[in-house]
Amino acid sequence: MKYKHKAVVLGTNYYIGLSVVRNLGRKGVSVTTVDYEDHNYGVSKYVRERLIAPHYKRQERELVEFLINYAKKQAHKPVLFPTADLYVEFMEDNYDALKEYYLWPNDKKGLQRKLMDKQSLLEFTEPLGIKTPEIIPMDDENLVYRVNNELGYPCIIKPKDSMPFVNKYRSKVFRVHDEEELKEKIDMCRRDGQEVFVQKIIAGPESNCYSFDVYMDKEGTAVSYLTTSKIRQWPINFGASTYAKQEYIPELYDICVPLFKSVGYRGFAEVELKRDIRNDTIYLVEVNVRFVNFTELHCHMGMNTPMMYFLDSIGEEYSGAKILENREVYWKYLYEDISAIKAYLSTGQMTLGDIFSTFRWKKVPSTWAADDPKPAWTFFKWAITHKFTK
Repeated sequence: MKYKHKAVVLGTNYYIGLSVVRNLGRKGVSVTTVDYEDHNYGVSKYVRERLIAPHYKRQERELVEFLINYAKKQAHKPVLFPTADLYVEFMEDNYDALKEYYLWPNDKKGLQRKLMDKQSLLEFTEPLGIKTPEIIPMDDENLVYRVNNELGYPCIIKPKDSMPFVNKYRSKVFRVHDEEELKEKIDMCRRDGQEVFVQKIIAGPESNCYSFDVYMDKEGTAVSYLTTSKIRQWPINFGASTYAKQEYIPELYDICVPLFKSVGYRGFAEVELKRDIRNDTIYLVEVNVRFVNFTELHCHMGMNTPMMYFLDSIGEEYSGAKILENREVYWKYLYEDISAIKAYLSTGQMTLGDIFSTFRWKKVPSTWAADDPKPAWTFFKWAITHKFTK
């Protein structure tokens, strides 16, 4: 292999992990995947080692020991990659133990957790005058009164940790229309052990949902970045992108880069934002500090975020594109986009004309790759079986 250090990728249960694996392997990095069970996306030809390990939540201490024992057998420290929020939390919770044996760019213990958390994020955004949607924690003693008088209805209930919430309810948020529904949903979340908060809705169509994806170096420079806008998402209105496009939105740089500079952030991050149609204000909605849905889009456009992360970790030079124009590049996750299209049509939010107007033959797919077809075929077989089983 071209590099002495291995890449250890935590999680291949989603196409994000697959994109990380591919775009490291294509550059000559030896990739090891670590999962708690076999997954459809772990069969990439770019995986050199496929390890089944203890569960990151149920067997946290055992997983730490597993990773340390693996690293001890390597001639050079491996680079550790998180592909989901819960893996970021795992790395933060075991920062000192893992940092002794693994490399990754973040050198500020606890910073990533603070950026991920909507409440603690405010201590960084408020001094900079960055607008964020008003939120009220579920344990606020005046929750109902404050929601009635400060947020109004409809509003949304969002989780602090998306993955367990989505696994439990098959939805990323709850839309709440009145006080009775608010109490009902909050009580349910408490019973189920879900930590949530209530948030104001930013009004506007899907096309007003943006992302600013950036790689920050140790000097606080935005080495590489691009911006995108959503076309469709699933679940609709409050979900993850299923169809999006690269679109240059210059205002986002001046909102996001000062935030990362102010906290000394190093590594890859994505900021999700939305423009409110009522006042034309762009609100910062969320910060992701792990690899994201658009990883394949990044790499397609000359912004190989996994490789920048890897080279940064091992102390080698790296660079990436800064996309300052519209290049008409589209990205799609076909499996969930089919469900999204049906829902938009059934609710009257989109027409067939709207769907066809954004159709492009040439797209960056989330899963398919001509040089690595097996993961797509494995997932396709699972999807077909899953549909018939349901």
